[in-house]
Amino acid sequence: MTIAGIGAVTGYGWGREALWEGLLSGKPAARLYPGYGQNRDRHGWVARVPDGGDGNLGPSRYVRAVQESVREAVADATERGWRPGRTVGVLHAIVLGNVYEMRDFYVEDHGHQRARDYLRLLPSTPISMITQEFGFHGPAMNVTAACSSANAALITAQLWLAQGIADDVVVVATDLSATPDMVEHFESLGAAITDVDPLTACRPFQAGTRGFSWGEASTAFVVTREADRPYLAMLGGAMSNDGYHVISLEPSYEHIFDCVRRALVNADVRPEEVAYLNSHGSGTQQCDDAETALLREMFDDKPLVCATKPLTGHCQAASAGVEIAGVALGYERNVLISAPVVAEAHARLVDGVVPGGNGITLKTALGMGGNNSAVLLGPV
Repeated sequence: MTIAGIGAVTGYGWGREALWEGLLSGKPAARLYPGYGQNRDRHGWVARVPDGGDGNLGPSRYVRAVQESVREAVADATERGWRPGRTVGVLHAIVLGNVYEMRDFYVEDHGHQRARDYLRLLPSTPISMITQEFGFHGPAMNVTAACSSANAALITAQLWLAQGIADDVVVVATDLSATPDMVEHFESLGAAITDVDPLTACRPFQAGTRGFSWGEASTAFVVTREADRPYLAMLGGAMSNDGYHVISLEPSYEHIFDCVRRALVNADVRPEEVAYLNSHGSGTQQCDDAETALLREMFDDKPLVCATKPLTGHCQAASAGVEIAGVALGYERNVLISAPVVAEAHARLVDGVVPGGNGITLKTALGMGGNNSAVLLGPV
């Protein structure tokens, strides 16, 4: 299966080229916004999606981001030779959904809205708008697996294609949830950091890391068997759950390792063939420890390591989608991108922008609730 089209809306702006230019710059997408912190008394660093998109879609940034990312991906795939099959499925990877408007529904409007405004809050609405606009009539559903949701949606798309449930699949992963209310709780858990800039706070595989900066995004992919100029091949993947704790990783990492082993088998890839680890790289100490152990024990510290969350922010349900978009664009342009190294770092961590991207990539994504996922990506 291949990814034949990409669409992206991120903290860097609207469109995949805005994401690419942002990644190349080595500068975080985050900006200072008022009202963050435990007492809501200061400005905080978050990578929010700026206003933009098609105003005819209505006032919702969330709805516009979903629809515009899919439009861009479909147009891109069409230009690359994709022709939709009879059955095109739609998968939407989400966790928290339309957070800003849901908050307004309860806090500002006290549960009373016009029907058309209320309908924007339902998870079924963005999918319905996609199927109506493009005339897709295949299976359509939401996928949620915490911060591994985008990986989970791509693995589900692979299953649909393999079983003939769909001829093609549009996968969109969206998270616009950087409200002060939401971020506050992740700060209290010691996971999110808003009081310093992202390169200071979020240092995956580097000394002094404190946690992640929050990001927002909607990324979309056209997944198919048939296209003239696809970006990359998705070779296989796997998912698992620790069954251990709602936020903490199982300390032996047994289930993360097993997930990666099964992904390698599914993709028919040997560990020594993996050239790059595109890490979950959240910047939390427990994720750093787990992925460092994975590198050492399963791959003998051979792959180069990339971590871009210091640049894009941690986009929750969309995080793996943003990172896979970067991998795909990098394959096409022969570039490997990671955040700049600012402290003592793992020996295999990539520092900024370097030539590369012509080998197999392991993309890991770890989510709260014990969700583990891994996909193998490679040049077509």
